[in-house]
Amino acid sequence: MSDSEAREKRSASERPRAVVVGAQLPDVSDGDFESSLMEVERLAKTLGLLPVGRVTQRRSGLAVGGVIGEGKLEELAAWTGGTGRIPSGAIRKKRRIDADEDDEVEIEREGEGEGDGEGEGEAGARGPLRATIVLVDHDLSPSQVRNLEKATGAEVLDRTSIILRIFERHARTREARMQVEIARLTYLAPRLREGGGGDRQRGGIGGKGAGESSSELDRRRVRDRIAELKSELANVEREAGVRRKRRVAPDGGQRTVALVGYTNAGKSSWMRLLTSGEVYVADELFATLDTTVRALAPAVSPRILVSDTVGFIKKLPHALVASFRSTLEEARDAGLLLHVVDAADPAFRAQLDVTRTVLRELEADEAPSIILLNKSDKIDAETRAALTAEFPGALLVSARDPEDVRRVHAAIVAFFEKDAVETELFVSYAKQSLVGAIRETVRIVSEEWDNDGLHVLVRGPSAAIAKLKAELAR
Repeated sequence: MSDSEAREKRSASERPRAVVVGAQLPDVSDGDFESSLMEVERLAKTLGLLPVGRVTQRRSGLAVGGVIGEGKLEELAAWTGGTGRIPSGAIRKKRRIDADEDDEVEIEREGEGEGDGEGEGEAGARGPLRATIVLVDHDLSPSQVRNLEKATGAEVLDRTSIILRIFERHARTREARMQVEIARLTYLAPRLREGGGGDRQRGGIGGKGAGESSSELDRRRVRDRIAELKSELANVEREAGVRRKRRVAPDGGQRTVALVGYTNAGKSSWMRLLTSGEVYVADELFATLDTTVRALAPAVSPRILVSDTVGFIKKLPHALVASFRSTLEEARDAGLLLHVVDAADPAFRAQLDVTRTVLRELEADEAPSIILLNKSDKIDAETRAALTAEFPGALLVSARDPEDVRRVHAAIVAFFEKDAVETELFVSYAKQSLVGAIRETVRIVSEEWDNDGLHVLVRGPSAAIAKLKAELAR
């Protein structure tokens, strides 16, 4: 065994072990179910966990008490060392108090939604190699989390909480950290309603009145903190909005390209290649949370800006979409969207649909777009031919091929110059102050100086050229 293999094996043994749980519902195909489970395992690895097994079951609906049936709970407990049983009385009539609505009563009964009990699982690991974390490929209620933790003796994370933890780990700027905290607290707030009433703080003068319970105090603190963060974030968003307005081209157009797509599709790699800039690139989900804006390189005149955006994922928590709205507005305000797609992933069509859905929520789906079918070096010739026929307007590319990088660069420039016109301008020596504006506004094809001034052949939008001619005529 080589030293690198030994280090990798040692590193794997030190990572917390996790087991993935999923219930396949009737409207989910086998392929989609498998893809979703694999995605949870990739999320786990990004979080520093080691997925060691799965417990799955076909069901007509999630079990209200513990997601999966009793037999599968025992199988899950074999991985974690738990009892495999939900304590009696844990599933009962419960009272849920909503601070904004009238009280309502909900009854939970184990067994509702039971399927045929079919499922897959592996023999559980015992002894020191037990899994200490259970990852559930669904969003869970607080009572379901508690019941699963009691049955398994392990920490339970649902899909949303896994994604939130990754976002917390990868948030580097102040803006990203505020956005993630707002999303985390928004996720936490309704779960505080499930806690016990606890002791009440006596209210009113002289201590009369029922006062607030500890859970009510916690909810109020969370609401206050969210309001405080939103106020701070609004100031940051205003500054970001000012910066975006400054990037508007002199002719009023948006010469900005936004890279959008599923997480880990290769957006940051293309950002680095198209701008020759240092951009963090890692083979993990949600490696980029902060928007980066740089000029296209090799540079063109007028310059074109390229922005990287946070990646999307299936079932992206709504609170995260809302919190990162200002960051994602780079896509809404862009003149061109580059949809980066991992063409080597069998589920890339569904991933493309997810991207389009989120963009539609942001009202950014009407912007012109080009699809980059990325990672073409990982697919065979037959698949390439099929993809070319299926997506005739797309670019089948690999970030590893310099010629493909040049093709994408040329496609971006061609897009912004597709409606350009070519004309000659004369700039007298008295108007030399306008030469800089000309270079910023249009592309100079050729230029020649004589005794009277500068004769320059330019190419650019007709509106920009008309504006320049008016300035020169004054």
